[in-house]
Amino acid sequence: ERPYRCPDCPKAFKNSSSLRRHRQLHTGERPHACPVCGKAFAQPSNLRQHQRVHTGERPYACPQCPKAFTHSSNLQLHRRTHAASRPHRCPLCPKTFVAASYLQRH
Repeated sequence: ERPYRCPDCPKAFKNSSSLRRHRQLHTGERPHACPVCGKAFAQPSNLRQHQRVHTGERPYACPQCPKAFTHSSNLQLHRRTHAASRPHRCPLCPKTFVAASYLQRH
């Protein structure tokens, strides 16, 4: 059951804190500012991720090669490069890619 309903959209939540966090999307509230550059974020976790831009921290390391990433989603996308499946084929040359975005960039 999700008794906490957003008054601005159809979403509903199990607890009031989740609703409060969601409402920041509608209000534009960004109370968590980076002390280095001033960029502000709605969630403290997003600020922590952003701060890696300044520190150079890359905590998500690929177990198959030396590459490391600031975001887990970038590691997940990268790991596809080690996979055998490369379903996205360039119509102009023989190259194939693991992700459609890689083909578009090519």
